[in-house]
Amino acid sequence: MNGTETGIYIFCAVQTNDPHHFGTVEIDGTSRETFAIQYEDAAMIACEAPLKIYHPNKENLMMHQAMVSKAMEEHDTVIPISFGNVFKSEKDVEILLQNLYSQFTEIFPEIKGKIEVGLKVIGNKEWIEKQVNNNPELQEMALTAKGKSAAAGYYDRIKLGGAAKSLITSLRQDVEESIYLPLKSQATAAVANETQGEKILLNASFLINRKDEERFDKLVNEQYEQWKDKVSFQYTGPWPAYNFINIRLSVEEA
Repeated sequence: MNGTETGIYIFCAVQTNDPHHFGTVEIDGTSRETFAIQYEDAAMIACEAPLKIYHPNKENLMMHQAMVSKAMEEHDTVIPISFGNVFKSEKDVEILLQNLYSQFTEIFPEIKGKIEVGLKVIGNKEWIEKQVNNNPELQEMALTAKGKSAAAGYYDRIKLGGAAKSLITSLRQDVEESIYLPLKSQATAAVANETQGEKILLNASFLINRKDEERFDKLVNEQYEQWKDKVSFQYTGPWPAYNFINIRLSVEEA
């Protein structure tokens, strides 16, 4: 791609028969007007931008998310488009919109008036260490491995690692039963995403009605009060339904 060419960068799709501009957005240090590309009752929010590959650095990601958030403030049905999609012309985006429209007609009713919130539950280091220290099996394995040479204790350390993983798995199951499942029962939909690192015990996303946001926030706070001596919460949102829409675009696919 030639970086001097101009293309059409897309942010999200909204359900509307009366599309309008969302002001300006700064891309590559230049302020650019946004506009809507319409097909039936769907509109793609877009702007002109250099036709190139956009790197997902903090500045670019915040620019993209800010425009999607602005769309959410004015529309109750927003389909997020993944970061960094830029097309050669408005006509290409119109064709894309037409091709996606059959999917949009199924998705619009499912997400109308709904938002996504995220919750990460992170185990406090002291609490996790206490669980390890209070586990007789782990303590016995640790003592056995400690008293041997590096070569002789190799398999004991493998066993110790496996037992520690089993303990973390057990803690995650407790968090799932005590925190995730009760919240899931109060949401339209929920998904437990993959956890990375031993301290992250839950990484979940919930789809809820906008009008229920305050009530759901209260439920999360109630769970936190019960667990605050053991874990910390990272509660984020509102977001568009990223984890509940199976649409991922790239320039190459389009």
